[in-house]
Amino acid sequence: MTKPLPRPCPCVDPDCRGQHSPQERIALAVSICEERGVQMTQLRRRVLELLWDSGGPTGAYQLIEAIKLGDSRPVGPPTVYRALDFLMAQGLVSRIESLNAYVPCIHPERDHDCLFFICNGCRSSIELEDPRIGGLLAEDAAVFGFVVSRRTIEIEGMCTRCADEESRQLDVSAATRQGALT
Repeated sequence: MTKPLPRPCPCVDPDCRGQHSPQERIALAVSICEERGVQMTQLRRRVLELLWDSGGPTGAYQLIEAIKLGDSRPVGPPTVYRALDFLMAQGLVSRIESLNAYVPCIHPERDHDCLFFICNGCRSSIELEDPRIGGLLAEDAAVFGFVVSRRTIEIEGMCTRCADEESRQLDVSAATRQGALT
């Protein structure tokens, strides 16, 4: 049995960095679906919960395994992909193309472009909302008469934790080489 959800609160902080509880975001997702007259089925909700619980980009087959382990019921790929398609259509989930993985949208109540910073080390992602980027893209598209239907921007690099770890490893490696030379 699922716990009662807290009252959903749309975020009004334009500089928010997604500091919301997963339960609050799931409650908001359910509320959004109710307002739109679409059904948040038990499986769709479970997939969204698993994405929030994962803490990072998650592939469909990872979701299938988590459902099997947690719910003790088999579920096939088409079923999970249909749930993901629904969640994406409602703006509750985004797909990170380069990882072939999914993440929950931090602010599904806002109409915004998806901008992701993806760590090449640990494969974590950070979603950023920056209306300036959307404005620039809209201006550029207008110059070409291009009609944009969806914008997802993925930027790959290193998160602070992985960059620090790589730096430490380089320092140890350099010290080891220095010691071997003396």
